[in-house]
Amino acid sequence: MDTTRFAHHVPFGANVLADGTTLFRLWAPQQKKVSLRLEPAGPSLPMERLEEGWFELRTEKAPAGTQYFYELSDGFRVPDPASRCQAEDAHGASVVVDPLGYDWRNPDWAGRPWEETVLYELHVGTFTPEGTFDGVRKALDHFVRLGVTAIELMPIADFPGRRNWGYDGVLMFAPDRAYGDPESLKRLIDEAHGKGLMVFLDVVYNHFGPDGNYLHVYAKDFFTDRHKTPWGDAIDFSRQFVRDFYVANTLYWLEEFRFDGLRYDAVHAIDDDSSPHILTEIAEATRKQLPADRHVHLVLENDDNEAKYLSRDTAGRPVHYTAQWNDDWHHVQHVLLTGEKDGYYEDFTGDTIEHFVKGLTEGFVYQGEPSRHRGNTRRGEPSVHLPPLAFVDFMQNHDQVGNRAFGDRLAADCEPGPIKAMAAILLLAPAVPLLFMGEEWGAEETFPFFCDFQGDLADAVRQGRRREFEKFEAFADPAAREKIPDPTTDETFNMARLTWPQPGEARAEEFLGYYRALLALRQQTVVPLLKSGVAKAASRRWGATGLSVTWAFRNGARLAVVANPAPDPAEGCPPPVGSLLTESAPGVGDAAVAGSLPAWSTAWYLVAAGSQG
Repeated sequence: MDTTRFAHHVPFGANVLADGTTLFRLWAPQQKKVSLRLEPAGPSLPMERLEEGWFELRTEKAPAGTQYFYELSDGFRVPDPASRCQAEDAHGASVVVDPLGYDWRNPDWAGRPWEETVLYELHVGTFTPEGTFDGVRKALDHFVRLGVTAIELMPIADFPGRRNWGYDGVLMFAPDRAYGDPESLKRLIDEAHGKGLMVFLDVVYNHFGPDGNYLHVYAKDFFTDRHKTPWGDAIDFSRQFVRDFYVANTLYWLEEFRFDGLRYDAVHAIDDDSSPHILTEIAEATRKQLPADRHVHLVLENDDNEAKYLSRDTAGRPVHYTAQWNDDWHHVQHVLLTGEKDGYYEDFTGDTIEHFVKGLTEGFVYQGEPSRHRGNTRRGEPSVHLPPLAFVDFMQNHDQVGNRAFGDRLAADCEPGPIKAMAAILLLAPAVPLLFMGEEWGAEETFPFFCDFQGDLADAVRQGRRREFEKFEAFADPAAREKIPDPTTDETFNMARLTWPQPGEARAEEFLGYYRALLALRQQTVVPLLKSGVAKAASRRWGATGLSVTWAFRNGARLAVVANPAPDPAEGCPPPVGSLLTESAPGVGDAAVAGSLPAWSTAWYLVAAGSQG
């Protein structure tokens, strides 16, 4: 057995077999006959109709590299819903891929423990001038120097057109050709592993994009009108094929491409009345299928704050999901930094410092309390029993920048001092931190929502985008909404492209030096503490805006932060205990000892294991 080549046998689509033939399988319950149409101008090969809507064909006429469509009863041609690669775009021909054709240079890579994780989210099409997998691969040394340990790709599933945020994918197994072919994606992951970097992928299982999804034509049963989503009829997870489709997709990315983890987008929008829930089935299948000695991390985005998916076993290991993006922590720190109160930020006003401390010590801010933004309905489940590593915290991400009307970043709205004070909390607190591309050098360019739809769909997206902001005070006037960038234009896409700093740019180098120092301190000091496990967290409020949080670890060490995340000095700081690790600005530690913290300041302290401090 060649241990340098990896594949996942997907139970549908096109699979190249050991004898050189290719097996094609399509679920098309609305069709009486289906043929395999080889391109260009190749033969049409009838497929055998099996039970329960399946069609199958095994042939030696379609080796790796063959382009093909499925031809339906009326002659209409559709791409393979499980296509591993598209010849050009989502509407075009699929391509047979032999996954064993790639020879991995780092086949023994087994990942890294979760406590070592520092995530860096990026959009492949805008992160580098090339906008490709190869462009990201050439930038890998930047991540190593910065001190992040994992890059997270926004969704790459094939979408129609030349550009997309990624959340309009329609071919879930095919990396979009705008970024490169499957082999170039494997090269990126392989080389990242060689440099000690994990690679995560964002996947979307709650809907398909509005253009290029042909399942409605030949497999209407993939969807149900029993549930509605913001995108229309829900995916019907009561059907076995649908469940198998998404379980296979998870295993495909993890086994065939050797991703180290997946982030599941907006799972609160997945409606499933089945038992077990599809999220449980995916996690259990993954834990069962993959080797126990391989570090694979499954992360949720879940606006419902369902702590049940994050439970741990008696040894402290995740039972199902490793962690969840903690939007609550983002929202409360954003309110502190900007004073914004529109939209979901209204839920984090009032005693914002108390919300902030709760997010640091317990994870979710909303653990069943009524949400004003959601009409006073209760939101969330208790999370105080979960370890900090069950949460991914961030100051920015694609949503929290791109869902803003103009896609503006914190660095364009806040002074460096407050950002640095908050970054010191983010990067050294026990929760797993995430950075959004360019954040580490204080990037100010926007990251607006963009797509490449045409005609009526483009008009609908453009107007829908502007309607989203009708309830915001700043956009109550229709004339103000007309200034929101048109997502469908080249201009908006170019606004989102990252501008890398040039050597000698003082502001960028100052930010980079600051972030590198904090991340080095995290790996040297905080990660060893996390490996021993957090025993408990305690907090204290002082003055109007001052706070202290201490985490006690099972090895006896204690890590503490004192901070004043506010524009005025805070009096009454309790005497810090332990050795000063770092301060957000010179003199903050001395000020803490004197009992008064300046505006926007943070200092960290360590009591080593065995110390009497």
